Amino acid sequence: MENKRTCLYDKHVALGALISPFGGFDMPIQYTNIVEEHNAVRNACGIFDVSHMGEVLVTGPESEKFVNYIFTNDITDAPNGKIYYGMMLHPTGGVVDDLLVYKMADKRFFLVINAGNIDKDVAWIMEHAKNFDVTVEHQSAYYGEVAVQGPNTEAIIEKVLGIPCADMVFYTCKEVEYNGETIIISRTGYTGEDGFELYGSHAFTNEVWDKLIASGEVLPCGLGCRDTLRFEVGLPLYGDELTDEITPLEAGLGIFVKLEKEDFIGKEAIAKQKAEGLKRKIVGIELKDKAIPRHGYDVEVGGKVIGQVTTGYNSISTGKSVCMALIDAEYGKLGTEVEVRIRKRVFPGVVTKKRFYEKNYKK
Repeated sequence: MENKRTCLYDKHVALGALISPFGGFDMPIQYTNIVEEHNAVRNACGIFDVSHMGEVLVTGPESEKFVNYIFTNDITDAPNGKIYYGMMLHPTGGVVDDLLVYKMADKRFFLVINAGNIDKDVAWIMEHAKNFDVTVEHQSAYYGEVAVQGPNTEAIIEKVLGIPCADMVFYTCKEVEYNGETIIISRTGYTGEDGFELYGSHAFTNEVWDKLIASGEVLPCGLGCRDTLRFEVGLPLYGDELTDEITPLEAGLGIFVKLEKEDFIGKEAIAKQKAEGLKRKIVGIELKDKAIPRHGYDVEVGGKVIGQVTTGYNSISTGKSVCMALIDAEYGKLGTEVEVRIRKRVFPGVVTKKRFYEKNYKK
């Protein structure tokens, strides 16, 4: 089956991007190199094409009740313009997907889901919507999306695009009129830096991309540095730190699972797991060597395999060789000495926090 392409695909080719498959799309991995793009986001401003993400609109009399039923976080009486992070769970507690829920207006919720899970998620949402008085609209084909990220972003969006955003706080959104169409802007991102995400038609997305690139103040960035950026600040990637088998508690994301709210899918399994205690958990590991741990590499203690690496890099912002790994919980205490097997050798490491670099969000 051929991969899909976003509405900005031709722009990436024209800029000489390295294109590679991701989540069923042909996506830009890098334009110049990952280090330069990573540092642009940490220190100035970068733009990502994230039009591969999926969008689902839920409206109707029971929309709040329904979203609360399929989502781990609690959106009860949420103010308009507020955004929530959380997961949709299988009854077993494993994760269908992690997502953002935007409270756009009374009885109107905008769900942003991962590219690789769009078909699975939409089918899952539609299936569960049958018992509620709601309308579910799959809007992924309409929306393009860019993420503009970095400490200079707010000033650049106001100056170059003329979209007022300085008044917005982290994890809020609003609709604004732009050249005759209604677009969504949110103060969100996946990099650990301040930034915004802009949703609109394909024409809008192309115009915004062109204007920001032409300004000379924004560097085009690929999915390569999107991964290094999110990893350094301990943000999970579906397929690595979250899967159909890995629960939010195991991933260290229990704060986004509100067990005190009324029923939601997977609640029973998570409550049971919490009561019984975790058998395994995602931890950070810092290696004492420059060797790079990769996804799937074994983590060992005294020759015994205790888990596997989920994501690993030589961290660009810290210069350290670090990884996240899913390991047996008994070895999960900070400071525990472990080893990572990289090909035929083992390299000593120590369990650390998953956040290897401090986030810089606008408070």
